[in-house]
Amino acid sequence: MSDIRLEGVTKRYGTFAAADSVDLSVTQGEFVTILGPSGSGKTTLLSLIAGLNRPTSGRIFIGGRDVTNATAQERNIGLVFQSYALFPHMTVLQNVLFPLGVRKIGGAEADRLARDALKLVRLDGFENRRPSQLSGGQQQRVALARAVVFKPDILLLDEPLGALDRKLREELQVELKQLQRTLGVTTLLVTHDQEEALSLSDRIMVLDKGRTQQIAAPTEAYLRPANRFVAEFLGIANFVSLPDGRQGVVRPERVRLAGAGQGQGQGQGQAARVVEAIYLGQMVRYHLALDDNRSVVAAVPFLGAAHAPGERISVSWESADVWPVT
Repeated sequence: MSDIRLEGVTKRYGTFAAADSVDLSVTQGEFVTILGPSGSGKTTLLSLIAGLNRPTSGRIFIGGRDVTNATAQERNIGLVFQSYALFPHMTVLQNVLFPLGVRKIGGAEADRLARDALKLVRLDGFENRRPSQLSGGQQQRVALARAVVFKPDILLLDEPLGALDRKLREELQVELKQLQRTLGVTTLLVTHDQEEALSLSDRIMVLDKGRTQQIAAPTEAYLRPANRFVAEFLGIANFVSLPDGRQGVVRPERVRLAGAGQGQGQGQGQAARVVEAIYLGQMVRYHLALDDNRSVVAAVPFLGAAHAPGERISVSWESADVWPVT
């Protein structure tokens, strides 16, 4: 297993910088997610690390070795795409055996490695099926088995769960994290799904317009965003004015509602009107209008009853739950 290090990595297409002076260090065995909107540069970074493209400037290290100009084949990387990219004419076992054959590993050893990889993704017994006979989730498991069967130094995942429905995507998120923990392989995931990034990652790298906005643990990035972009991209953000004139962000889960079992924050609560109450199962998300015409969103546990639209309530938050942003 290996670590990953990027030093000032830039990729330009003419005057456009798809990646702009990006620095990143991923320690051995760490799970890091590159998160950002479409066009932020996250897939560009992944392709540079994979050796599918070359940077305009900067250096890329894997396991301490400078691989900036190395080919993809020279990097020993497992790569999983959203499209699965399975061979339709091959069986499940043949698909998983394929990268071993490319590396001149055959016979009983290859068969053992392939079957072990299929067990890891809970597909033992599916060896003789073809991709068309599998569900989307099963096809993605085959792609994962194929990516890890040859013991890669690092694992790169490009929106691997994006084509699945929500329930299956959540199930595979759990399995993916367990697989990564079992293997101990250094992993980079590219996604635009904030919940996926928060639930899977040891750390998150937030990108916008090719530039790094923040690299932090999920809880830190969510509760202590580096700037307004990160605050707005990672979920819902309530912006409030601070005494020193700066802006601060308060997450909906930190907003207290009087009379809803949440108690009052420091200082006096502000009068508000319920605009909408959205039932989310365990939580209710309230869209509120303060008397000074500002909007606030609160997310509170559902306790069997909800405030109705038009109802007058009081909202507040602890000063410690306000994080200043620029």
